[in-house]
Amino acid sequence: MSWKFTDQQHSDDPQLFRVLFDNGQLGGWVSKTATVAQTARVFDNAQVFGDAQVFGDAQVSGNAQVFGDAQVSGNAQVYGNARVYGDARVYGDAQVSGNAQVFGDAQVYGDARV
Repeated sequence: MSWKFTDQQHSDDPQLFRVLFDNGQLGGWVSKTATVAQTARVFDNAQVFGDAQVFGDAQVSGNAQVFGDAQVSGNAQVYGNARVYGDARVYGDAQVSGNAQVFGDAQVYGDARV
């Protein structure tokens, strides 16, 4: 399922645009400076911005934020109110959720749950 940018800008940050999946479902918010693969998913009110990258089958949902130079990849999931930023990496089957923050040079991978 691929996605595209809509013309809808976020009310608090006009650099964020709502995405639309090819099945008609509205997704989350992505800046045009971020890289989100067509195979990745950004749902709900989640935000991906800055130079962040989300690729593979990764998912970002809820009110989660991925920003800075952070990367989320593989089958990783970031959800709830979680934040991944800086040079942090979340990959494999890892999950970051709740109010967790992963930042700096931190890496969360494998089957880890934070």
